[in-house]
Amino acid sequence: MAKNKNAGHRGAYGYQKLKEREPRACIRFKCALTNTILDILRRRPGWVEVKEEGEWDFYWCDVSWLRENFDHTYMDEHVRICHFRNHYELTRKNYIVKNLKRFRKQIEREAGKLEATKCDFFPKTFEMPSEYHLFVEEFRKNPGMTWIMKPVARSQGRGIFLFRKLKDVIDWRKDGVRTDDQKDETQVENYVAQCYIENPYLIGGRKFDLRVYVLVMSYIPLKAWLYRDGFARFSNTRFTLSSIDDHYVHLTNVAVQKTAPDYDPEKGCKWMIQRFRQYLTAKHGAEVVETLFAEMDNIFIKSLQSVQKVIISDKHCFELYGYDILIDQDLKPWLLEVNASPSLTASSQEDYELKCRLLKDTLHIVDMEGRLTGKEKRIGGFDLMWNDGPVSRAEGNVDTPVNGSFMANTHLGYNNDRKKQLKQLFKPLHTQQKV
Repeated sequence: MAKNKNAGHRGAYGYQKLKEREPRACIRFKCALTNTILDILRRRPGWVEVKEEGEWDFYWCDVSWLRENFDHTYMDEHVRICHFRNHYELTRKNYIVKNLKRFRKQIEREAGKLEATKCDFFPKTFEMPSEYHLFVEEFRKNPGMTWIMKPVARSQGRGIFLFRKLKDVIDWRKDGVRTDDQKDETQVENYVAQCYIENPYLIGGRKFDLRVYVLVMSYIPLKAWLYRDGFARFSNTRFTLSSIDDHYVHLTNVAVQKTAPDYDPEKGCKWMIQRFRQYLTAKHGAEVVETLFAEMDNIFIKSLQSVQKVIISDKHCFELYGYDILIDQDLKPWLLEVNASPSLTASSQEDYELKCRLLKDTLHIVDMEGRLTGKEKRIGGFDLMWNDGPVSRAEGNVDTPVNGSFMANTHLGYNNDRKKQLKQLFKPLHTQQKV
């Protein structure tokens, strides 16, 4: 049950000793969204939707509700919500860069320069306007290089532009990039200026990035799951650096691409990640692709570790992140950004089915019903990749390789035979409950 703190005694909120979770016959839920997640919640057996001020056990809230209400809401032991209190440490473009830079310095101090290079997966980035002078210094070292400007707190490609001339940034700085509805505001919107990856890997002459889903159930200790499904998002227009003002060339966001004059909603601009992995394997071989995907695993873990000490790890919270990864011509993966609210609106039937699978399995792991033992390494399409340390693909929880043959428990882009796995997982539980 969740209610306003003023309604009763708060208790040792967030720090009570964890009790064994009891199975619950009825789960009351609220949902701030009206897309796929609402469909999934309404179809889930034993879950009942509550409206307005009704008491709830589970809330798929939006970040604005979190900002305004989290600190004033008392939550019983079993209650869950879908964001961490200060999720923005990972998901705001300026904060993630700050945290990754700090984490890299920490690793260099503690483990040396070679180990620190494992954090070199984000392009050179400066926060604007606060690091404007540092940016100018870097800009002048590399004349002619392409840069990309992104507002730190907007999504779906809004406010982004590419540039090669300092004049463009001077103009931006002068008028503070205010939109019409911000004209009366005195505060200048923060941006990041980021080195643009000029040599992206192309398929059919088109640029793309990957959307990958990571579910974090706890930061202390860190417990993270990686989903087997995801997709590549393609631009609608062939890649070229000769027209840096054309968003249909450079931005892969579906919100941007679907406004292209020749966009085909039936075909869309997406490949399932399994198809992408098969394409790369056929072209470059399995070993090269394994290395690429292992480097992507490194991005997921290092980025989460970079915020592990600053995120408020409340046991009532979990978060489903949408990672955006770009791959260059050398098959090096780059982290573009992490989304706290990855789009759950489907752009096609295939996309809808993917998001349904993803959300069903997210709810299985959140386990409001109290059916799991806590020792599972796979649940549906999710594989446990980190549990206060790396998780091995082998049986048991081997953290370190004995003979150098450690394989991480990640299967991104592999076959997602989730129905079969869930049947095996929940069958013994169902039998136990009967007995």
